[in-house]
Amino acid sequence: MPSPRFPIRLLALDLDGTLVGPDLLLGPRTLAAISGAIRAGVHVALATGRMPTSAQPFAKELGLRDPIIGYQGALVRELAPPGRRFGRLIYHRPLSPAVARETVRWSRTNGFAPHLNHLERFIIPAGDPNTDDYSSFLGARAEIVPDLERWIRHPVSKVLAVGESGRPLRVLDEARAYFAGRAEVTVSHPEFLEFLAPGVSKGQAVRWLARRLGIPLDQSLAMGDQYNDLEMIEATGHGVAMPSAPAGVQAVARYIAPPVEEEGAAQIIEGLVLAGRAAPRNVELFQAGGGS
Repeated sequence: MPSPRFPIRLLALDLDGTLVGPDLLLGPRTLAAISGAIRAGVHVALATGRMPTSAQPFAKELGLRDPIIGYQGALVRELAPPGRRFGRLIYHRPLSPAVARETVRWSRTNGFAPHLNHLERFIIPAGDPNTDDYSSFLGARAEIVPDLERWIRHPVSKVLAVGESGRPLRVLDEARAYFAGRAEVTVSHPEFLEFLAPGVSKGQAVRWLARRLGIPLDQSLAMGDQYNDLEMIEATGHGVAMPSAPAGVQAVARYIAPPVEEEGAAQIIEGLVLAGRAAPRNVELFQAGGGS
């Protein structure tokens, strides 16, 4: 982990479970804190497992200007200009079709229901009973295909496998061993196991974005709540875990935020970014292991 250095010049923020809770609403304190950071010249980017178009309404409500890191770092888009649905694609690292098909087979064999994400498309097999729930969460209609495995003829952005709560984490090590060198495997939610191209992670994407902006990682802050956030939390000088994060994620964090219900992300930004840009006085309030 880089040693932390102030002032913080880049924020990479997870969305679900970090900035918003189950109601998917951005709180007023969060809006104010991020607005203050932007006015202070700090770059702020969302780093999410969602497709960029699903995250874009949140980015626009927050007044962000920097690209959206989507699909755990597999795809990065600029914000869409007025009148356009998509922003310019500036990075994409998809999963090969042969490996994607194998992840679909493996997922089904191990009791998961696999889906696909490719660019701004969400593809699910016919007969999935949760189609409407997925579409509501993403803010876009899913595309239904008769045979998911046969549909994969070209590289895809990611494969998402849905299982009973807790099962993705229980099989994570097994899946990583099986697909070692062929796919990255992570957990983004207690029910979601995700398969990505080798080398893809939010950590890799944040490093890429920091280089693009000319900002050292020791002056960067990343915040998240799940295993898919671990690499970016570990990659930055100011890594922040939510208190709901698994123990393994909290273990690599320098700070622990207050809960999302208390707009913990906003409190971190207020304390570490806005309160004395050179050397904040209240860093110890958020130190990992020291409470919040």
